[in-house]
Amino acid sequence: MSTTRPIGEAVGNASSVAARGKRDSTLSVAIVGVTGAVGQEFLNVLAQRQFPVGELRLLASARSAGKQVDYNGKTYTVEELTADRFADVDLALFSAGGSISKEYGPIAVQAGAVVVDNSSAFRMVDDVPLIVPEVNAEAIEAAGIGLGIDEKPGIIANPNCSTIIMMVAVTPLHRAAGVKRMVVSTYQAASGAGAAAMQELETQTREVLAGKSGKELTDDIFGLQYAFNLFSHNSPMQDNGYNQEEMKMVHETHKIWGFDASGVDKKDWPAIACTCVRVPVMRAHAESINLEFVKPMDEVLAKSLLKSAPGVSIIDDRANNRFPMPLDASGMDDVFVGRIRNDVSRAWRDGAGHGVELFVCGDQIRKGAALNAVQIAELLV
Repeated sequence: MSTTRPIGEAVGNASSVAARGKRDSTLSVAIVGVTGAVGQEFLNVLAQRQFPVGELRLLASARSAGKQVDYNGKTYTVEELTADRFADVDLALFSAGGSISKEYGPIAVQAGAVVVDNSSAFRMVDDVPLIVPEVNAEAIEAAGIGLGIDEKPGIIANPNCSTIIMMVAVTPLHRAAGVKRMVVSTYQAASGAGAAAMQELETQTREVLAGKSGKELTDDIFGLQYAFNLFSHNSPMQDNGYNQEEMKMVHETHKIWGFDASGVDKKDWPAIACTCVRVPVMRAHAESINLEFVKPMDEVLAKSLLKSAPGVSIIDDRANNRFPMPLDASGMDDVFVGRIRNDVSRAWRDGAGHGVELFVCGDQIRKGAALNAVQIAELLV
């Protein structure tokens, strides 16, 4: 069984930029896809965490060029994304879709920038680190990517939002006892499909409450009634009967935990199965996670480990039936964990001690996207 590496801390400060060989204590930052939901959250997180932004370049499609965006008390004009926009950029945060990342990510790197990409374009590329800062920060250093004089520009990938939320909650337990098998069911909010999906959920809800149904409903994003309904995740189906979102969680987990480079036979990798569902929640995903471990693990140990885990908050009040909800996580940095309990199916069969279940909620736009990317950027400085 492969073991994961020591935890990385997502800590950065302006003075360390100069210490590692940068020209000054601030960075030239470009945001690609700034007018989208995640792009807007990039700005919020950068400001809230006082990231050392010097020059700020806001990039988007031609139709968004010219829009005015406020950041830290200053108004910026959105520029059209073109190949020459990355000159003198230190850090480029991308959230504009895979095709844009594939075209412009390498251009930004060639211009000398470190790219943190929020799309799926580079996640499973061998030499691209796939990072959750609380889990595998050291993979960035191993790749030699950074802003210092002895480091190189390159691409760092943000995992899938559901993977990030799951990894923050499960990794402390995996480190202690080794996950043998994991079965995950996700309940994914409209935020995972972007600002247009969030708007469509609001519009449909108003329409249904007004008595509309069927073809009368606005359904441009999913082609289905979303309000007061749920359905299998809308990503493409694969030949094995799982959809693309589900298989992302499987493959990305193995890479983040280092099994793809561990030399461990694949039959000894953690077995992972996922079912991803879209639910009519505006923001923040929820996940039900069933875990089987190599070494002993029970609810008492699991709760103790999670209480001290970075990026985790516990809501686990059995007496009042109070556990994590998407509303708890919305707008918050932490992943919320509750329903921490021994797996009764294992207890029934062979006694408790190796199986635990969790219920997890995390803000998809924040920790599942923008915050994770900015935490990665903080590791670079």
